[in-house]
Order: sequence, then structure tokens, then C-alpha cells
Amino acid sequence: MSLTVELNSFSYKKSGIPVDTSGNGGGFVFDCRFIFNPGRLDEYKDLTGKDSAVINFLDSQNTMNEFLQSVYALITPAIKNYLERNFSHLMINFGCTGGQHRSVYSAEMTKKFIEKNFPGVIVTVNHREFPHLNN
Repeated sequence: MSLTVELNSFSYKKSGIPVDTSGNGGGFVFDCRFIFNPGRLDEYKDLTGKDSAVINFLDSQNTMNEFLQSVYALITPAIKNYLERNFSHLMINFGCTGGQHRSVYSAEMTKKFIEKNFPGVIVTVNHREFPHLNN
């Protein structure tokens, strides 16, 4: 049995915390709203956390880097444990105000982290407010 990690980005204002449809319930929910929102700057308003300008902006923010390192420190032992116990599903959610910049970026960076550190794990990404961004 393989583990699938479902990553979601979402808007607290528009859609709220995603529901786990796997039947397992639970998962992680991380709130990105304390990190400066690039959407407040005109040059990033119409972009998302998958656009290189927003990625470069958020990459340069110490708060974002510290946040993601904390996320990775929390999810790593959970993924290891789920693999050891042959669990099939883990949900990890990232929320921000509009579900456009910080949460999208966080989900995408977490996908890269998991794929690099846990090559046998299947990672899916769902950007709830911007489904055209899903891979």
C-alpha cells in the first residue's frame, strides 16, 4: 500500500478549511495569514503563488522560510509514521485570506519537499480557489 499526501491551498474567507473526504478525518491545517500578503502590492495582485515573481518575493521573506521549515519539521515524523504503519492518506492544508499567493506557494513548496525526501509517496495538490493551477 502506498501513502498519498493530499495538499490543499484554500481561502479562509471564500471556502474555509477543506473537508477530508478520505474517510480518515483530520490532517494538518496551517494558517499563512501572518505572513505578509504579496497580493497587497499592485504588481502581484493578479498573480498566484505559482508565478515566478510571487515565488521570488516569498522566497525572500524570512518569515515564510521559517514557517515552511516549521511545517516540514511537523510533517516529517507524521509521514514517516504513516509509512511505517501503512496508512494510505494524509491531508495537509494551507490557508490564507484569498487562497491565491501564500497558501498556493506553501502547498507547492511542500510538494517539492515531500517528493525530494519521500520519493515513494504520492503527492496531489488541490488549489481550491484556483483549480486551473492543479497539477
